Amino acid sequence: MDKQKWESRLIDYIDGKAGEAERVAIEQELLHNESVRNLYNQLAEIMGAMNHAHVLEPSGKLKVNFEQALQQEIAAQQKTKTVFFSPVVYRVAAGFILLMAGLAIGYKINQNQIKTQELEALRQQVEENRQMMLAMMDNPLSASQRITGVSVAYTFDKPDDEIVNALVKAMNEDANTNVRLAALDALGRFSSEANVRSELIGSLAVQKDAVVQIALIQLLVKMKEKSVLNQLEQLTRDAGTLKAVKDEAHAGILKLS
Repeated sequence: MDKQKWESRLIDYIDGKAGEAERVAIEQELLHNESVRNLYNQLAEIMGAMNHAHVLEPSGKLKVNFEQALQQEIAAQQKTKTVFFSPVVYRVAAGFILLMAGLAIGYKINQNQIKTQELEALRQQVEENRQMMLAMMDNPLSASQRITGVSVAYTFDKPDDEIVNALVKAMNEDANTNVRLAALDALGRFSSEANVRSELIGSLAVQKDAVVQIALIQLLVKMKEKSVLNQLEQLTRDAGTLKAVKDEAHAGILKLS
């Protein structure tokens, strides 16, 4: 994949500048090309984090100066109706148009340079946050560090597969209940993503921590996930299920039915 070429195409697509044919072609690639899809997610996240662009506009004095010059040239010509067809006036007007065109081109180039610099800085910040999150979540000695690592997930608009997998592992396997709850809460932010939704549904069958079970049931009910009704029924019939979890499962069945 030509990354630089795809970055340019995807930036136009995200900005809504791509033509209809180009938009369709890009959407097909997003459906079938994982590399392009990952690059799109990164660019969308970075551009979404940009608060504003630095706007540089030509000075308003240019128009005033042009009008003054034009009037002086007109005054120097015969006061007839043909004055506006004078070659001198044409040269002044053409000069002004060329000046404005040059400024517009310079402005566009400068904006692109600023956007590229900001994208690169934000891309680097996102990657640093990502690496910090993964490192902190991998700390076996400190639950507080792992919770802090999980909280970094809140800085992402759309996490990649590695981050999702790390959060799912923490939710299902971490020895500390608070870490599990933090991971569950982080994943709940991304529950509109199909892969995250699938992991949350699957987690209900493996969770044994009552506190996490209750929080997970509440989240799945909030998501209106009716596919878990059978699992909730099983929880209510399981002799090993705590009463508080059974009560929550009963409530969930009533809300989803």
